Amino acid sequence: MPRLKGIFILHSGAYDEIYGPEERAAIHELIDIVASPQTAEDILAHPELLREVDVLLSGWGAPFMDEAFLASAPRLQAVFYGAGSIRGFATDALWERGVLVTSAQEANAIPTAEYALAAILFSLKHGWRLARTTRREQQFPTRDEVPGVYGATVGIISLGMVGRKVRELLRPFQVRVLVYDPYVSTEEAAALNVSLCSLEDLFREARVVTLHTPLLPETTGMIRGTHLASMSPGSAFINTARGGLVRHVELISVLQQRGDLHAVLDVADPEPPPPGSPLYTLPNVTLTPHIAGSLGSERRRLGEVMLAELRRFVAGKPLQHMITREQARLMATP
Repeated sequence: MPRLKGIFILHSGAYDEIYGPEERAAIHELIDIVASPQTAEDILAHPELLREVDVLLSGWGAPFMDEAFLASAPRLQAVFYGAGSIRGFATDALWERGVLVTSAQEANAIPTAEYALAAILFSLKHGWRLARTTRREQQFPTRDEVPGVYGATVGIISLGMVGRKVRELLRPFQVRVLVYDPYVSTEEAAALNVSLCSLEDLFREARVVTLHTPLLPETTGMIRGTHLASMSPGSAFINTARGGLVRHVELISVLQQRGDLHAVLDVADPEPPPPGSPLYTLPNVTLTPHIAGSLGSERRRLGEVMLAELRRFVAGKPLQHMITREQARLMATP
C-alpha cells in the first residue's frame, strides 16, 4: 500500500514550538512530507504543493480551508490541528468534502485549567490583596477576613473542556462547586458532584467565580456589572475564556466602587486593553497577557497528541480527538 503524503502548514514559530525534533522524526517515518513547512501565505502562492497531499499537519496559523483551498487539495483526507478550536479555518466546504479533522484542544485545555486552579486557590487565601497591602504598608496586614480553601464555594461558568478539567483539579481541595451551564443535566451534575444553579445565584453564593464559556453571538456580553456587584465581600472573578463575554465598562465600574472584589483577567475586550484603561491601574485587578493557554514546553504536548492521532490514522484506527461539525460550532474561538 503506498505511503500517505503530508504537509505542514502553520506559523513558522508554531511549527518549531508544537512539532519538536522527536515528533518530526516520527512523522517522517509514518508519511512522506512533500515540501518544507509552509505558512498559509506560502501555500496561497504555491497551491500546487497541495496536489498530492493526503494529510495536513497544522496549528496556529492554519490556512482557511474553503472551496478554493480544497480544489487545490483533491486528495486531502484528514487535518491534524495541533492547537485548540478549529473555527478559524474549518468551513462548510471542509465538512461537506468529508475531511476528517482532529484537534489537540483537550491537551490545550490543560494549562488553562491549571492557571484557573492556581488563581482560585490564591484568591481564596486573599493573596492578591494581602501581597499588595504588604508591599504598600511594608508590614503584615491582618488576615482575619481570609476565607480559606477548605469548604469554600467555587462557581464554574460552563462545563466545557476547560471547565470540566477545572472541576477535576478542584477535587482534592474539598470545596463546594456550583455550576451554571444550561446544557448539563441534573444526572451529569450529580456524577460530577456539582450543584447546578442560575448565573445570578452562582455570583451571589460563590467566593470565586471562574469563566469558561465559548464566545458565541448568544454569549457575548453575558457577564454584566450586576452579576459582579452581587458578589459577597472579598470575592474574586477569573476570566481565562474570552474578553467579549464580559461587559468591561460595567466590570470596571463595579471594581472602582468595590475595592474588596478582585478580578483576575487573562483576556480582555479589546485585547490588549487600550492605553489608559483602568484595567492597567486598578489595584484590585490582576491582568495577564493571555498566558493561560499552552506556552513554552506546554506546546510540545500538542504535537505529541497529533503524532499519536497520525499513528492511529495510518493504522486505520479511529481517531481519539476527532471534531464533528456540530462540536466545531460550539467550540471557542482560537
